[in-house]
Amino acid sequence: MNSSVVISGVGLWTPANSISNEELVISYNAWADQFNQENQAAIETGELDAKPLSSPEFIEKASGIKSRYVYAKEGVLDINRMRPLLDARGDDEVSHQAEMAIFAAKKALIAANKTAADIDMVIVSCAYTQRSYPAIAIEVQAALGIQGFGFDMLVACSAATFGLERAVDAVKGGTSKGVLVINPELTSPQVNFMDRDSHFIFGDVATAVVVESGDTCQSAHSFDVISTKCVTSYSNNIRSNFGYTTRATDEDPYAPDKLFHQNGRKVFKEVCPMAADHIESHLLSEGIQVSELKRWWLHQANLNMNLLISKRLLGRSATLEEAPVVLDEYANTASAGSIIAFAKFHEDLAAGDIGVICSFGAGYSIGSLILRKR
Repeated sequence: MNSSVVISGVGLWTPANSISNEELVISYNAWADQFNQENQAAIETGELDAKPLSSPEFIEKASGIKSRYVYAKEGVLDINRMRPLLDARGDDEVSHQAEMAIFAAKKALIAANKTAADIDMVIVSCAYTQRSYPAIAIEVQAALGIQGFGFDMLVACSAATFGLERAVDAVKGGTSKGVLVINPELTSPQVNFMDRDSHFIFGDVATAVVVESGDTCQSAHSFDVISTKCVTSYSNNIRSNFGYTTRATDEDPYAPDKLFHQNGRKVFKEVCPMAADHIESHLLSEGIQVSELKRWWLHQANLNMNLLISKRLLGRSATLEEAPVVLDEYANTASAGSIIAFAKFHEDLAAGDIGVICSFGAGYSIGSLILRKR
């Protein structure tokens, strides 16, 4: 791959609202107690299962997560609602997701020392978009005053790396002079806050990355993109089934299977070796040994998964300097997780240092970029 394609800027926007494990557990347990009391007869006859209680310790042991940020906190901890409360915005107002994207995009442009005039492609790539059309990317493009075009991509937790590959290809092929890849992960509306095993997993955030030619790069902290690699392999083990056809099938839009759900054990068992093999084969295809990597910016889904992947590759546990962790603070932010890690932990690298951004998630989908500090 032409090394003149570079990542020149990254932006991270963090919501003002956070929810600790303790807050989440107090709310969930109160709801579970209420459910069990109201349905005691059905539970005793076996018609319904009692809702199990949770604890902060259970959450941290299962995931490594201690807290998460949310775009809207109101409603999440209300046991009579158990979902965020968003204001309904009119067609002439900036959408919630575009608002998040714009915040992150502006930060990325500043980091790259660029203006809207330097960008001609906008990719909004994330796990969920709040509507089908017009594309969130086109709304963001208009708000930022960017000439060119934009489009949305949905590749679950690998959306950021897949979007970056599209951006790299566009700059490499000469069809774009500068690309904004934005990941406005508004995940909380799809979380089932009444499910003990998944209510703690996700958080909201927005990240953005500027991709351009090395010839035009004016950034103090930029990275040559040595190579990109993406792969998908169909799996039903992570799903979110809510969609526009739900109103036509007369199904309950609040049913558990319409929200995020997964077979966590199978995901852990299948994805970890897939991700490790993907990273190793990608590096070897470029003649790079695993030992040459200075930094691993891994998908932030589950601490135990990341520990297993790095141990499989290194033959030992990775240090926090080698594989930074942000999910303890941010939780799983879908596609944005690896970009958050990159945003927070890239300026300390020296020229020539090599790192890998890697994501893995529903699909299954896995994407990676090998970077070298300029």
